[in-house]
Amino acid sequence: MLREIVLDTETTGLDPAAGHRMVEVGCIELINHLPTGREFHSYLNPERDVPEDAARIHGLSNAFLNDKPLFAHKANDLITFVGTDRLVIHNASFDLKFLNAEFARLNLGVQWGMDRTTDTLAMARRKYPGMRANLDALCTRMGINRSMRDKHGALIDAKLLAEVYLELMGGRQLGLMIETETDSVAPQSLTRSTKPLRPARSFALSEDDQRAHALLVAGIKGSLW
Repeated sequence: MLREIVLDTETTGLDPAAGHRMVEVGCIELINHLPTGREFHSYLNPERDVPEDAARIHGLSNAFLNDKPLFAHKANDLITFVGTDRLVIHNASFDLKFLNAEFARLNLGVQWGMDRTTDTLAMARRKYPGMRANLDALCTRMGINRSMRDKHGALIDAKLLAEVYLELMGGRQLGLMIETETDSVAPQSLTRSTKPLRPARSFALSEDDQRAHALLVAGIKGSLW
């Protein structure tokens, strides 16, 4: 069984080193590349103002976030949900630098590296060189419905990314070919059937059929028969 976590974040800006913080985190659990329905999601009070440029992107205002939990109150729940399994993130370096900055701020001794992450942006650029590879463009190219998404949102984007990831891995037929270890049958476990064999059926031609065939062959010039 392969467990992966599709993850996305929304933030107040582009760089945690400049004081920017996370305002939302969303995660989707995948088993063998397919969503299970298990999710982790939380809005976060960033303990600072949300610039207008950022609010226009994700629609999360200071007023909306003021009564939301701090990352410190959700960090352990997030870490537990993710566990030690692989992360699937679009433009992973961006989200990881924010997550790791938050972990460092809390002295949790946790850092998530690129070595445990599948970056779907890199996958998309390899598959579609020279073409736009943001989430909107990929959804359009792959025919994935994003009508529910009028602004960026961590959980919505994680759900869309799960569909994009499945397509990048080989499409929806992939799910039909995946077998878990418990479902697969080892060749040595196959046994010979003890049922008696059915007697062979006779398909001999009638005399009329044989005469008709002989007349047909006789009428073919240069026949090899």
